Amino acid sequence: QVQLVESGGRLVQAGDSLRLSCAASGGTFSNYYMGWFRQAPGKEHEFVATINWGGTWTYYGDSVKERFTISRDNAKNTLYLQMNSLKPEDTAVYFCAAVQSYRGIYPHQYDYWGQGTQVTVSS
Repeated sequence: QVQLVESGGRLVQAGDSLRLSCAASGGTFSNYYMGWFRQAPGKEHEFVATINWGGTWTYYGDSVKERFTISRDNAKNTLYLQMNSLKPEDTAVYFCAAVQSYRGIYPHQYDYWGQGTQVTVSS
């Protein structure tokens, strides 16, 4: 069973860039599809991006396409989310999640979750 710990969230200004990390332990990281989700106050979890085992396939939510990039380093057991051109509406708690076999982009389709990291974008 894999454990996930996110880091890198902080307060930034609109237009800034930020990179989130998700460190995995307790499992074989390269055996998992990985995803990023976010949750703004009072809202449901929103899909951000997902990446396959080897990092050769990625898929993004419409609201972050062209601005965010998901990547992974299997040698370091770490998942990343590079966020550029940040907007106030990107403010949320960002979660990484893992599943061994890809099932889709909905939260219930991922089995393992981190505790989240707060990203706040001021206007």
